[in-house]
Amino acid sequence: MASELGCRSVDACDTVQIPDPRSEAQMTIYFYGADEVPYGCFSNFSGHGFDLDGHWRTTSEHYFQAQKFPGTRHAELIRRTATPLRAAELGRDRYRPLRRDWERVKNDVMRRAVTAKFTAHADIRAILLDTGDEEIVEDTSTDHYWGRGRSGTGKNMLGRILMRTRTQLRADLTQNANTQGRRQRR
Repeated sequence: MASELGCRSVDACDTVQIPDPRSEAQMTIYFYGADEVPYGCFSNFSGHGFDLDGHWRTTSEHYFQAQKFPGTRHAELIRRTATPLRAAELGRDRYRPLRRDWERVKNDVMRRAVTAKFTAHADIRAILLDTGDEEIVEDTSTDHYWGRGRSGTGKNMLGRILMRTRTQLRADLTQNANTQGRRQRR
């Protein structure tokens, strides 16, 4: 047995340390640009469209920015714009009246967009699920709320929403597998 473990004697094997996978340092996954492989799909600018609230959304950025102006021509203009950058520019236009409850609802708006995007696309859902339990951080120095911010101590709300979405998708898969198993046993 000692030789099977690569030890000269059983006594020598007493000192062999077998790493505990739970004690391994957790890796942080940083993302920003939509073109980064493999994590660019975490960006709101990634070209992974979805249907939500009865309309096709080219990107999650389109959905998020349009929700600042629901029921207006400006929201429709944002929804139809060609690029996520232009959608962001139009959504940040402070000459348009922002919905009064925006600060209260913006996290839920982002959560809905992220959930719809990863539900609609099996390929990027797999990438998100393959991150295990790693921390996900939007690596931007210009956004202290949605990303890590200049100091690295930002709220990282987009990363947090991605991690919550990952947890929910994993739970949904487990529930679906359990439901399938019960159906097959009948």
